[in-house]
Amino acid sequence: MIDADQVARDQSHMDRALALALGGWGQVSPNPLVGAVLVAGGRVIGEGFHSHFGADHAEVVAMREGRGESSGATLYVTLEPCLHHGKTPPCTEAILGAGVGRVVYACSDPDHRAAGGASRLLEAGVEVVGGVRAMESARLNESFIWQRLGQGPWVSLKLGLSLDGRIAARPGVRTDITGPETAEYVHRMRAAHDAILVGGLTACVDDPLLTVRLAPSPRVPPTRVVLDPNLRLPEDGRLVGSVDEAPLLVMCREGASAERREQLEKRGAEVLSLTGDRKGLALDAVLRDLADRGLRSVMVEGGGRLASALLAGGHVRKQYLIYAPVVLGPDGVPSMGADGVMEIRDWSVVRRESLGSDTLLELEDRRARDALREVA
Repeated sequence: MIDADQVARDQSHMDRALALALGGWGQVSPNPLVGAVLVAGGRVIGEGFHSHFGADHAEVVAMREGRGESSGATLYVTLEPCLHHGKTPPCTEAILGAGVGRVVYACSDPDHRAAGGASRLLEAGVEVVGGVRAMESARLNESFIWQRLGQGPWVSLKLGLSLDGRIAARPGVRTDITGPETAEYVHRMRAAHDAILVGGLTACVDDPLLTVRLAPSPRVPPTRVVLDPNLRLPEDGRLVGSVDEAPLLVMCREGASAERREQLEKRGAEVLSLTGDRKGLALDAVLRDLADRGLRSVMVEGGGRLASALLAGGHVRKQYLIYAPVVLGPDGVPSMGADGVMEIRDWSVVRRESLGSDTLLELEDRRARDALREVA
């Protein structure tokens, strides 16, 4: 018989563990975000999270805070405790050594090197409950899970839109559509990705920095990637001028100007030639190269043609559509062309949030949802 009160307590403590996990935002990559709560006698005696790459895992921090009261306690953790020796010893052995009597975890560890902690604990006589707030935990580490399942880079698409679906007032004109709250949100999102990707036209028109400035600096600055088939990126622009702050990778078409390439490389940018056609570079090759570099999560920030091509090619796993309360009219630039029309049945809204006067819709595609459910 299901104990409804116990289920409610488990969910409440796991919610707290999920909130704690966010303390490692931007600091733990390539590790996952993990939080833990230790409970004894109905009260919380320890809390912890994985704070930065190489630091103690969340379970160890929570048990250390419990100061010897762990015997018989219940440990809540957002990811199945690990069973392998990495930069730190296995968490399962620390749990057994502390005498914890019950472990409740959210989602399974997709990494075959670390998985199996739940079985080890069960064999040792610990009560183990899995799957509490599993999808919430999986979404917290979606790019980590996607990469561990061998799926290549996790691609997120962010678009700032007017109510009539425009991304600029007119072609070739930089247009600030969304407000300051959205800017802070976008910078925080950048801190959680390994790479920021834009098209060459967007880079030339908007002259962006694409660095993290309105959020805590990530452990590793995301690599700025520009798809610039004909190498039109100005060498005196802000992207090239900030290579000391974050890496800049410019991808061009084979046969692009050797002189322009040399100019950009002298300024510190890396220039890579890829196959392409009149429509642009081969996106499969682009994403394959990013994966080979260990860039497992890519945030796409424009423009419309790139967004259309990525959607049409089935490369996007999440969309962050941020609508501002403005109408730009028929002269405005559409967010995407006909190639980018989505199959609505393949997408679902998983979150709606207000960002000041703007509205965020977070959409998840079916492939991503199915993959996350595998470990949930």
